[in-house]
Amino acid sequence: MMMKEPLVTAELAREHGLNDEEYAKIQEYLGRVPTFTELGVYSVMWSEHCSYKNSIAVLKTLPKKGPHLLVEAGEENAGLVDIGDGLACAFKIESHNHPSAVEPYQGAATGVGGIHRDIFTMGARPVASLNSLRFGSLKNPRVRYLFDGVVRGIADYGNSFGVPTVAGDIFFDESYEGNPLVNAMSVGLVKVGETASAIAKGEGNPVIIVGSSTGRDGIHGATFASEDLSEDNESKRPNVQVGDPFTEKLLLEASLEALKTGAVVGMQDMGAAGIACSTSEMSAKGKSGMRIDLDKVPMREEGMSAYELLLSESQERMLVVAEKGREQEIIDIYEKWDLNAIVIGEVTSDDKVVYYRDGEMKASIPADSLVLGGGAPVYIRETRRPGYLDKKHAFDFTSLKPPTDYNETVLNMLESPNVASRRWVFEQYDHMVRTNTVVGPGPSDAAVIRIKDSNRGLAVKTDCNGRYVYLNPRVGGRIAVAEAARNVVCTGAKPVAITNCLNFGNPYKPEVYWVFKEAVGGMGDACLALQTPVTGGNVSLYNENPKGAVFPTPTIGMLGIIEDMDHVTTAAFTGKHEILYVGAPRRGLGGSEYLSHIHGLTEGDAPHLDLDFEVNLQSALLDAIRAGLICSAHDISDGGLAVTLAEMCIFGGIGAGIDLNKLGDDPVEVLFSEAQSGVVVAVTGDDLEKATAHFERAAVPVVHIGRAGGSTLDLGELVSLPVEAMKDRYEGAIPKAMEGR
Repeated sequence: MMMKEPLVTAELAREHGLNDEEYAKIQEYLGRVPTFTELGVYSVMWSEHCSYKNSIAVLKTLPKKGPHLLVEAGEENAGLVDIGDGLACAFKIESHNHPSAVEPYQGAATGVGGIHRDIFTMGARPVASLNSLRFGSLKNPRVRYLFDGVVRGIADYGNSFGVPTVAGDIFFDESYEGNPLVNAMSVGLVKVGETASAIAKGEGNPVIIVGSSTGRDGIHGATFASEDLSEDNESKRPNVQVGDPFTEKLLLEASLEALKTGAVVGMQDMGAAGIACSTSEMSAKGKSGMRIDLDKVPMREEGMSAYELLLSESQERMLVVAEKGREQEIIDIYEKWDLNAIVIGEVTSDDKVVYYRDGEMKASIPADSLVLGGGAPVYIRETRRPGYLDKKHAFDFTSLKPPTDYNETVLNMLESPNVASRRWVFEQYDHMVRTNTVVGPGPSDAAVIRIKDSNRGLAVKTDCNGRYVYLNPRVGGRIAVAEAARNVVCTGAKPVAITNCLNFGNPYKPEVYWVFKEAVGGMGDACLALQTPVTGGNVSLYNENPKGAVFPTPTIGMLGIIEDMDHVTTAAFTGKHEILYVGAPRRGLGGSEYLSHIHGLTEGDAPHLDLDFEVNLQSALLDAIRAGLICSAHDISDGGLAVTLAEMCIFGGIGAGIDLNKLGDDPVEVLFSEAQSGVVVAVTGDDLEKATAHFERAAVPVVHIGRAGGSTLDLGELVSLPVEAMKDRYEGAIPKAMEGR
């Protein structure tokens, strides 16, 4: 027997996360008081996670057009970029932060599953997976539990699904202590012209639910993601979905096969807000409606109400609109793959999504009133520049004592969790499945994927230093894009587009919203300069815990195209080569890992970034790689020049001798500054003059600083370290930390 629905009041609406103004707007759209089911649908569809109501006005300022883009941001489930040879790349990044804070294994696993579905519902086959992770200090046992669970969740889902996890980034800081960030990215390939759209049109066309049965897991997951985390996180476990990668693999193959029939009008993943979201968004996109009989939805639990069925976020489900009369073709394919495929309704010519349960109409809602870009509310919140910025920028760096032992300081830096090898993580991932991975995790600034039957490839990278954004949101946003682009350039790829996952705190706090707007503005500045438009992404607000907000973290997923795979470049020294420093002066310690790890401070301003200089540097470096002048390249980021050189030695198993005097008078700045627009490259002796002349012609400063060879890294007279000793500290840091040592 079905439960009687409660009467809807303003108080009940507030309990659903809707304010009084929004509740009044709902009544205006409906012309009456909403039913309980309708209230539930509006509450999830108007949550920040689905509607972007506090962020969409800011997001619209980002550059979204470019010569390679096949769809604009927001038009489809993921971005789509023309990569040549008749192929397109679909790629996107999304967050699963709050679920991972409560149930790290399933939270991370279902994040991976959800982002892959966004790719293959467009008709693209996923070929690579990436992730961007943020946690508190590994000294905290709870953080170690979360870190371990997230990594295992990503590994188990991705490995079972059969898509290689090829790259990512991980950052640790106490600001993420109670609210880890788990951002998952998927990259897929599809032939141009063979993509699918998330649209419902054609009166009478059948609506089919495919995949797993529907249960009560994940109900109000979107709402959960749109509120601050509190001390009672454990009570939120029902909001976390449960994933099944083996079912998802079947769903992938069945969906791609179904799309080849030509009988599919539209297809959409059921992610956040489940059936409510997919039915309303597809209808709104097609300027149509749907009539849905929820009694026909395959259920794995008894007695589920219309409210529960619509809001459930059970995984591995999708909605398909088929051509009328051809639905059996679609059903037969999914049943062949042992998956549910049930007609649950039809497309209508009006603008309403109407839901029935037990023969009764439970909801009738104008589809456009529910969705982003339609009737969902749009807010521009109050802003206020945070007072802490002036204090941070005024920090007196002359108060810092220089190292008494530079050897030990460098070794200590190599043990920083933000610098040390991620081998403990990436060895749990299968990064070679499908055999397209040319450069995977480890000795490269970005991963490189081969495009089969072609001599071209893709370079992909996720990146963001939240510490920089915290200290200077505008500059930090610029750096996030610029560094991700620099990373793919160092592999020999031309950056062409980004996806992003914007992780910030509570937008109702004026300081948080000011930081958000400034960071997005900085991203836009860099995207325009580098000609890397935004293809889409995700906004994740309310990343706070009782102690405060996380570092603002606009994670960038960068896509680059490699024209000739013979030019793929890694960061490892590969022989007795000459070493050049290319780029801007090594000045400033603001926001550096050295300042944080050695001195326990987050102070100063973010590193300076000249976008015109950065564009010129990246162009000159890419030209040099394509000309065959560069043997290895590694950009200078966390830890500064000392860490960059140490990593190049460790990756290649070869030492180097460096003349620090050529780079400045202050050894601390030369070694540990994270000044932007700097790259270390290695060239053969025969190409030294050619490479030097190349950068000089491009008006990019270049200095011959040393030579690779031997078994030690010698940095002037200050540092002399055996490569093996550095490797031991670098490789052993995270395993020791995970053991609580």
